[in-house]
Amino acid sequence: MQPVQTTPKGLRIHIAVLGRVNAGKSSFLNLVTGQQTSITSDVAGTTTDVVEKTQELLPIGPVVWLDTAGLGDDTLLGEKRIEKTKRALDKADVVLLICEGNHIGEEESEIIEEAQKRNLPLIKIFNKSDILPTGGEGIAVNSKDLSSRDKVLTLLKNELIKVLPNELLNAPSLLEDLVKAHQTVIMIVPIDYEAPKGRLILPQVQAIRDCLDADASIIVVKENDYLSVLNNLKQKPDLVICDSQVVDQMVAQTPSDVKCTTFSILFARFKGDLKKLVKGAEVINTLQDKDKVLIAESCTHHAIEDDIGKVKIPNWLRKKTGADLQIDHVSGCDFPPNLGEYKLVIQCGGCMNNRKEILSRINKCEQARVAVTNYGVCISALKGVLNRVLEPFDLK
Repeated sequence: MQPVQTTPKGLRIHIAVLGRVNAGKSSFLNLVTGQQTSITSDVAGTTTDVVEKTQELLPIGPVVWLDTAGLGDDTLLGEKRIEKTKRALDKADVVLLICEGNHIGEEESEIIEEAQKRNLPLIKIFNKSDILPTGGEGIAVNSKDLSSRDKVLTLLKNELIKVLPNELLNAPSLLEDLVKAHQTVIMIVPIDYEAPKGRLILPQVQAIRDCLDADASIIVVKENDYLSVLNNLKQKPDLVICDSQVVDQMVAQTPSDVKCTTFSILFARFKGDLKKLVKGAEVINTLQDKDKVLIAESCTHHAIEDDIGKVKIPNWLRKKTGADLQIDHVSGCDFPPNLGEYKLVIQCGGCMNNRKEILSRINKCEQARVAVTNYGVCISALKGVLNRVLEPFDLK
């Protein structure tokens, strides 16, 4: 997988910005990119050719903005501009319809109809919210207010995550960039008594498959055999991956020049936004008495006596912080409506979720100004080994 900064345009999500002349398309684009990407003017029809601007729109990934000429220009030149605008839809993955307030007239209806014909998701942007009504199903924006950029970006990313097809939300590789052909990977796999009898859990299976696809060799051991297997190898392994619950033991036994991580941290990157989940874990050290923490599991299962989400993580949190925390749990459902009441959300690894669902949860936390992390990052932080198990990844 190529680094983001060299991602070809053909591999980026294309977002077409459409609307009537002088609705504020270029101003909106300048706001969300934080640059003077497009020329703005009170003169209608300033934008002629389609203007393309690449951007890294985390956590969604690399995108191309397509700033188009406005509809509603009746001149001969205007007709040619409109032809180019419609051709931009040929390569668009999603359409942003910039409206003057919440007004939907002939031009806006034409864009909506065209998007529907092409089966393109469409998001309405109600611009000029400082002077026009903006009620309805859309994002209210004053594109001239540069101080609103962070808020607008958060709302926009949340909508993009909702409407973009799963295949466009390209997940980073699970292991492809960490393991090369003929390298050796040790996987420490404790028996998970909540897994179906006779089976490994999904993250372990996926990691094994990724290594096989990379033509790497895999040694699968239980935690009590790891050290003896390690010592019997003629050469050190290239990577060690363990279950989060034994991460402190694994780090203590692994040579400092051998890269190591956990299955859950791999999934934090694969399904979500590892940087943000690591940032969220910093809040653990600030937790105080009566702070509320939400532990969110994406699937429902019969919890055993020492369940990781209901028992172990709460106990480790209270021991680490020494605080009388209020810890709530949700499972198999969306976040509760009172998300803003929590100081920290700890999301499970999300092995049963698609990337879109986990990104949506992260964005909801961001919108509610709540720190969010995941099981693996949280446990490694609580065990004091987070920096060590992040070494395989470039998080600069």
